[in-house]
Amino acid sequence: MKKNVLRITAVLGLTTVLLNSCGPKENTPLVYFPDMYFPVAYDPLMKAQDAYSDHENEIPAFVKNNGATGLTPVEGSVPQNKDGVFEESLLPKNVDEYNAGYEASKKLTASPLNPANAAKDLERGKVLFDHTCAACHGTGGDGQGPIVQTGAFSGVPNYADRELTVGSVHYVLTNGRNAMGSYAGQLNAGDRWRVAMYVMSAFKKGAAAPAAATAAAPATETTTETKK
Repeated sequence: MKKNVLRITAVLGLTTVLLNSCGPKENTPLVYFPDMYFPVAYDPLMKAQDAYSDHENEIPAFVKNNGATGLTPVEGSVPQNKDGVFEESLLPKNVDEYNAGYEASKKLTASPLNPANAAKDLERGKVLFDHTCAACHGTGGDGQGPIVQTGAFSGVPNYADRELTVGSVHYVLTNGRNAMGSYAGQLNAGDRWRVAMYVMSAFKKGAAAPAAATAAAPATETTTETKK
């Protein structure tokens, strides 16, 4: 009899705990993994809000960035300025800067790379595109790469349907856009221009070769235009 009472008590106790743990989120008695119980979706360029406390994020890198958690690649992780065409300080710090930079990038119709090396740059751009971008964008730039064809990912645009410039392609490679993340950690600054040149040459039949005037511009103007 005593054993039966203990068993009944144990079952009732366990049932009480389980029912309480499945209660409404606004009045939870115990949350073991709050980050999973209160999932937070946020823009990495904006301050992340803590859903279950008023605690401020005190990590120095985030505090310095006004709470935003999207950080640039660690300096030196890839050769960033081998071709002398990029400044880390010009990366967008918030959504408004990103949008302004993207609109400005559409006005760039030539890369800042040396025009004398255009043929080699396009050749390298094709190799990099096939290795890095074709998995989603397809070798024909139609948005039907092997990952898309398996059904694992969708929504990749066909370059032929988009209004692009070499500047806007480079900008997206550097900063990402929509579902596509930044490739600044995979491709250095010069190589991002080479891929952008190849995209325009192969899929848009655009002016992919660098302009002599752009290459001869002062360094400050070149890096500013490159960022945009």
